[in-house]
Amino acid sequence: MTDLTVSPLTQPIAPKPAETARMRETANAFEASFLSQMLKPMFEGLQTDGMFGGGEAEGQWRSFMIDAMAKQTVKAGGIGLADQVVAQMLKMQEMGQ
Repeated sequence: MTDLTVSPLTQPIAPKPAETARMRETANAFEASFLSQMLKPMFEGLQTDGMFGGGEAEGQWRSFMIDAMAKQTVKAGGIGLADQVVAQMLKMQEMGQ
């Protein structure tokens, strides 16, 4: 009778924790960048004048606020894009081995 177990030479090598952490960090940065681009149109038509408006300074710093909102959204769990990116990165790494 033959042994049908997988030999150690054909088993996929698990990525190191440091590599996985870097993948997660990269995926989170990608998701934040994506969210930032999706949030940007929401603020394009807003006027910065008026009693509580920030004037020109508000318009100049708006992109930083949008980036911060996107990063905070990712930190709070995001929309799941980073999870998909990490899964694809792991799959591509396994294919390369």
